Amino acid sequence: MSDPRVDSDAAEAQDQTEDTPEVEPIPEPEGDTEIIETDFEIGQDNFAKSWTLSFDIHQVVFTWSALAILAFIILTLALQDEVAPIFTAMRDWLTTNLDWFFLLSGNIFVLLCLGLIVSPLGKIRLGGPDATPDYGYMGWFSMLFAAGMGIGLMFFGVSEPMSHYASSMGGISVGEDGLRTDWAPLGGAEGDQAASERLGMAATIFHWGLHPWGIYAVVALALALFSYNKGLPLTLRSAFYPIFGDRVWGWPGHIIDILAVFATIFGLATSLGIGAQQASAGFDYLFGFGATDFGMVVLIILITAAALASIVRGLDGGVKVLSEVNIALAALLLVFIIAVGPTWDIFTGYFANLGAYAVNLPALSMPFAREDSNFVSGWTAFYWAWWISWSPFVGMFIARVSRGRTVREFLFAVLIVPTLLSVLWMTALGGTAISQVVNDGFTGAQDAALELQLFAMLGELPLASITSFVGIVLVLVFFITSSDSGSLVIDTIAAGGKINAPVVQRVFWAIVEGLVAIALLLGGGLIALQAMAVSTGLPFTIVLLVACYAIVRGLLNEPR
Repeated sequence: MSDPRVDSDAAEAQDQTEDTPEVEPIPEPEGDTEIIETDFEIGQDNFAKSWTLSFDIHQVVFTWSALAILAFIILTLALQDEVAPIFTAMRDWLTTNLDWFFLLSGNIFVLLCLGLIVSPLGKIRLGGPDATPDYGYMGWFSMLFAAGMGIGLMFFGVSEPMSHYASSMGGISVGEDGLRTDWAPLGGAEGDQAASERLGMAATIFHWGLHPWGIYAVVALALALFSYNKGLPLTLRSAFYPIFGDRVWGWPGHIIDILAVFATIFGLATSLGIGAQQASAGFDYLFGFGATDFGMVVLIILITAAALASIVRGLDGGVKVLSEVNIALAALLLVFIIAVGPTWDIFTGYFANLGAYAVNLPALSMPFAREDSNFVSGWTAFYWAWWISWSPFVGMFIARVSRGRTVREFLFAVLIVPTLLSVLWMTALGGTAISQVVNDGFTGAQDAALELQLFAMLGELPLASITSFVGIVLVLVFFITSSDSGSLVIDTIAAGGKINAPVVQRVFWAIVEGLVAIALLLGGGLIALQAMAVSTGLPFTIVLLVACYAIVRGLLNEPR
């Protein structure tokens, strides 16, 4: 049997020149692990050439993914007016009729992760019992957090707590047709300011806490386990080897990886589109320009160009450095808001919000017989589909930087630590905005458009222009790191599991990500972004549910 960690010599020798970058093999397990023996060799189905530019692509996955996505871009840009109603109908039907499926699946992912943390399987080390971590805690946490939540926390840090607080205060309203017209979580707490604030924050934390990180953790653990411990390629199909056997290298695996590429592209496009909306709104707020479709398109082009520069610098010189810079800036902004905002309310609110989240978590997680159906379909179902479509990107990126950690350490870091940090972020930003409404009578943040609410809140604090500019920089750098690391992930999948394929391929995918974001913004705006995130998240949810079984089976086979 040949070692699947070694690339095919034939593929490497085909038309290579001295300028072709050497492909790194997946690191071998260190110590006693249950390596899966297979005749498959990484790159055996690839098409490798070195003409003016070198490339090395999986013939099926790359070809079908690239052609389908490019066709989508062309049609969406050519038929902007015609596709907008289609996107709206897609989003509304999926979130209304399949909200229970997304909620149920999210619960399964979280329960699996929590179960593994406390089980003996948590002692298994990713990469083998003798493996050591590739990154220290600071660099590791920075990359985890920047990849997983960045742009979303900036966009929704103020707007979501404000939205849920306002709808909870309004209570339940019923239209003339008998349909609920509010978006209040759990029916709201009409007229009760304190209860509405706690409920609004609990609902917000629910969308940014254990469930999204549980989704990411499932993908990351599946990739890391079957690559670093089992010796298989770093692609989603590898996790399905216990189910399909060697057939996973054929069409069953091709379909899984193509779905992963689609999900990643459209999940990224959703985040990049949201980031472009907020950054352009910030430029308009500070400088009076940018809040137009043309301005957002120009912004996406410029940021994609910056991402290309980061790609050329590589993982350590690009994404790692930018992630650490961004975390430092985010920490400074957070400390500033805590210091000059309602400091005592933020500190006490942090623990109160954690308590409210814990108390309301069972009701918020219930997939059936919900009275707040508008909240579930309008907020939660979209979020879960978005996180799932975003998960191949975040999951593979987390797997790439998490070798050497035990399963327990890995899951605790990926699940618990980011949840606690998300609570602090939402409490500081959202709590400050709510305090401005309740205690100061300032309703600017509440009345502003979603993409402007962060800047409206900062506008009532000292040094408003400086902090607003820092907020724009944070969005832009999160934008760059998402595009850079996202192209790395997509290229790994489309290159058949090669973890250091030619740079030109990552450049191609970064450009495609920007084009998809532009096409969706022009073809329907935020609704179009949401529609494609939900549409690609649905089939990939099924993939992840099957992966849960494969993870447990793979861990049980590891020496302990």
